[in-house]
Amino acid sequence: MSKYSGAKKITVSRERMYEIIRSPLITEKSTIISEHNQVSFRVPLAATKPEIRAAVEGLFDVKVTSVNTMRQQGKVKRFRGRLGKRNDTKKAIVTLAEGNSIDITTGV
Repeated sequence: MSKYSGAKKITVSRERMYEIIRSPLITEKSTIISEHNQVSFRVPLAATKPEIRAAVEGLFDVKVTSVNTMRQQGKVKRFRGRLGKRNDTKKAIVTLAEGNSIDITTGV
């Protein structure tokens, strides 16, 4: 049972859905978690878990069980002796209900 089952449904416009789901993360780890019916996406820093859930369900027509998010602080790097900082990013790992799947190689 999902912890969001009793929560109020969030409605997100189609335009906002495309803003929330920026791109899928295709890494070695995301390939491993796909065996457990999970998909990872890059999302904006301001995106909330209910918004991410509504966006994935709306764009891909799947049932989402849970959403986990993590913020990654940008690294401080040097370029030609000058300090610079990469942008902070936010990732979302979405667990899908049994029987649902998303093929991230085809696009939306």
